[in-house]
Amino acid sequence: MRGPNAIDFWRGFALITIFVNHIPGNTFERWTYSQYGISDAAELFVFLAGWSIGIATTDREGRPEPALTSILRLLSRTVEVYRAQVIIMVLALAMIAGTALLLDNPLILEWHNAGGFFADPIQSMVGLVLLTYQLGYFNILPLYVVLIAVAPVFVLMSRVSRAGALFLSFSLYAASLVFEWDVPSWPGEGDWFFNPFCWQLLLMLGYCLQGWSREWPRFRVWCFRLMPLGIVIVVVGIVLAVFEIRPDPLMVPEPRLIFTFDKTYLSPARLIHFCGVLLAFQAVYRWVSPWIGPIARFLASLGRNSLAVFSMGSLLSLAAQFVRFQYGGGIFVDVSVVGSGLFALGFTAWFVEWRSRKPKKAAVAPAAP
Repeated sequence: MRGPNAIDFWRGFALITIFVNHIPGNTFERWTYSQYGISDAAELFVFLAGWSIGIATTDREGRPEPALTSILRLLSRTVEVYRAQVIIMVLALAMIAGTALLLDNPLILEWHNAGGFFADPIQSMVGLVLLTYQLGYFNILPLYVVLIAVAPVFVLMSRVSRAGALFLSFSLYAASLVFEWDVPSWPGEGDWFFNPFCWQLLLMLGYCLQGWSREWPRFRVWCFRLMPLGIVIVVVGIVLAVFEIRPDPLMVPEPRLIFTFDKTYLSPARLIHFCGVLLAFQAVYRWVSPWIGPIARFLASLGRNSLAVFSMGSLLSLAAQFVRFQYGGGIFVDVSVVGSGLFALGFTAWFVEWRSRKPKKAAVAPAAP
């Protein structure tokens, strides 16, 4: 297994943040960075996915691998993520149904949009397979499936012109903001919580920045020089979050999504804030990793096995919600559910790597003549 690195470290950090934030109202939620800014760990998770695609589709010398190899690699990953989404959705619905039976509380069947499934299981099952039916807190992987599925188009375009591919991505993002394009949910009303027409820009941004960072040393120099600007943006985000300053969607001019802090459409304010976070914290791993060796290794192990850890974290956060519902909040309950959850995430990462290790062949002594 590869050793700890900045990408896996920050991906592990994002996974833990998402796990904690998916247990609403818990004591530790107030200490996650989503409470002190406009963007949150979802942006970091998608951006790092794009950065990882840039690494995965090049060889050790930084040269692009064959186009067919890249396409097959990304399609294979798409199938893996799709399979994980279907499995955790089925398990989550079973957990909701089982908890409703155990507690003799039919209202639990309505949690996180699950009521539609139990009211109309035939259409909902079709929607689950098509990814158009999603539970609350289980809606990031459908976005991830779509983004990786279309990633080969942007990857191949970027080999002709990386700036041109990024411009096309930004154009789709801008058009989605202006015309409010989104993927409709089915069955039921509404649209996807994470709009793939907008969030694809973040994936493409990660992919392009990885390429420029690898090819142009001067690009990294300029990023470092812009660190003070990133710090200013982060400070402004803290002020806006702490004092709950945000535009009223009913008072802003049209197109309104450009001026709000909307997460579904990845509004420009969230995108700018996330870019500021990147600039402000770009060198943190290099500075702190020598001092937090065990923590860095733990987070990197989570990041190396992000799909398994994310899937397990989604189910564990749902289980933690049930525990808090039954026994109430409080520091003891929160320490128990979050602490046991972090242990389980670490065990999941260890188990995945343990399974993937090849058993060492025992040395065989030569036969006697």
